[in-house]
Amino acid sequence: MANSNRPAGLVPVKNLNGAVWNGQANVYSIAASYGTALAVGDPVISSGTSDANGIQGIVIAGATGAIRGVIVGLGIAEGGIFNPNNLNIIYRPANDPAEWFALVVDDPNVIFEIQEHANGTQLAAAQCGKNQVMVSGANNGYVSGWQLASMTDAPAATTATLPLRLLGLSRRADNAFGANAKWLVQINVHELGHGTGASGV
Repeated sequence: MANSNRPAGLVPVKNLNGAVWNGQANVYSIAASYGTALAVGDPVISSGTSDANGIQGIVIAGATGAIRGVIVGLGIAEGGIFNPNNLNIIYRPANDPAEWFALVVDDPNVIFEIQEHANGTQLAAAQCGKNQVMVSGANNGYVSGWQLASMTDAPAATTATLPLRLLGLSRRADNAFGANAKWLVQINVHELGHGTGASGV
């Protein structure tokens, strides 16, 4: 049976010690009129500044390089991660004139699930333990469109500076190696973790 095609960016599922992810995240700010839309599941990095109250800012991450964490909630108030002006949208539009806030899973020990991009040669068992980059994608109005790169997009490698470590497939009956496979990954180059990442195996 073919894998379903449902990209959702990076989805926190558990901790490195085997414990279930407990929903914990930290609040970050998004500057008014920031030019990129943001959605749940998007990887982000620190912006290098903060808002007027000292809440550290974030911007979208790149396909390569360090990552601060992953968005799991968005809203227009520090104490209310939702948009009271429009409860029908759960993403932050590009160039919105209001300051926004995001809940970000920024623990370096969290493991995420991410869908592999269906392009050319797919990742296989031999790539488990190696490092890989991501492919950016627009949100669908609800969740992120980011995906894990296939071998055709960028070959997985032992390179220490690649952002994600491949931990294996997400184990369930509707998932297998091939197009749209769901992989378990850890952020390998984390802004709050080890500096340059670890070499893959």
